[in-house]
Amino acid sequence: MALFTRRKGAALASLAAIAALSLTACGGGSSSSGDEDTSGLNFDVATGVDISGSPTFEKIKKDGSVTIGVKEDQPGLGYLDAATGERSGFDVEIARWMAASLGVPSDKINYKLVDSANREQAISNGDVDLYVGTYSITDDRKKMVGFVGPYFVTGQGLLVKKDSSATSIDDLKGKKVCSATGSTPLQNIQKNYKGIEAVGMDKYSACVDALKSGSVDGVTTDEAILIGYAAQDPDNLKVVGKPFTTERYGIGIKKGDTALCKAMSKTLTDGGDTWTKIYDATLGKSGTKVEQPKVDSCS
Repeated sequence: MALFTRRKGAALASLAAIAALSLTACGGGSSSSGDEDTSGLNFDVATGVDISGSPTFEKIKKDGSVTIGVKEDQPGLGYLDAATGERSGFDVEIARWMAASLGVPSDKINYKLVDSANREQAISNGDVDLYVGTYSITDDRKKMVGFVGPYFVTGQGLLVKKDSSATSIDDLKGKKVCSATGSTPLQNIQKNYKGIEAVGMDKYSACVDALKSGSVDGVTTDEAILIGYAAQDPDNLKVVGKPFTTERYGIGIKKGDTALCKAMSKTLTDGGDTWTKIYDATLGKSGTKVEQPKVDSCS
């Protein structure tokens, strides 16, 4: 499975354009319904869908809508533009595609902001029907929730100030590195980089603000996310080094809903052309080239 790879300079400049043009979302709080599509992508809404044995799908049919947990502070992936009330990014389009495959049009999607530390609880409690937001598949998480995917593969990277001399995570021994509380990148630093002080914050955007103010010396998460932040402020921020983990993004669903997992996995597997169109309309505008990863089987 291909990792998200960087092309310096041109990639950042190109992604700056998508960050400016496509940062979008609905509403302003924890939840919003519907959105105005600015991606140019249209998904055929399936009719006559029947997923026997899926309690989640039965709930969606009864509600006449789907509630999808998302992130709102990740340029190019999942972003809320408070000024325009629009959503954009790769994850947002994956969410719209999955909803359409379940027979739910975009205007019947209820987006709900769920931070990294609260994802398992939101899925288990039924607060969201699906979760699509840079959600790495791990063995520990699979004990609590189900996953469909992976639908994207990237790796953990490092964001520093433009004038930093650091060229890799190893150069920040004795320094502070920030990531989202409950995220796999933060856990990786805590477990495997004992000489670095790991700092957890609710959102990646808070980590970036802390980096700019000098409260921390680096921000670490998936490189795809960091490139978006660097593209927004290339005069002050840069991504350094090579990815030092592999992160496999999955769609979070309630544990044990195998019927839903199989149905959505088939959509991903059969929809290679759609996946490519989504990528090209979002992250692909950075100039990077990746392949759709092979989808895991559902257990």
